Amino acid sequence: MNHTQAARKRDRLLARLPLRPDLLRGSLLDRTIRHRSGCPKCGRGEGHPVSVLAVGYPGGRIRQISLRKDRIAPVRRALANYQKLKSAIEEICEINIELLRLPADGGAGEASR
Repeated sequence: MNHTQAARKRDRLLARLPLRPDLLRGSLLDRTIRHRSGCPKCGRGEGHPVSVLAVGYPGGRIRQISLRKDRIAPVRRALANYQKLKSAIEEICEINIELLRLPADGGAGEASR
């Protein structure tokens, strides 16, 4: 692949980027919350199931947000959108690395100098 072909491929990927407002970074977790005392359900060992969005931040901090059941599907979609965007960006970066290695004159190389 020459420089021009790689640049065109990168530009096609840029045009197809899934830029959407519904993007979320993190992980969707299913957890069980248990009260210390006074709850019959927790006393039987069942606990209360809850879905949580966990987002990691620098310094090892993790923010967890409990989600209502009606929010789980949109959160899943937003997480998937983020993964698609991240994958496309990684592919563009790989093409840019390849472009750094290729001659910028469209592939004529050193022989034409």
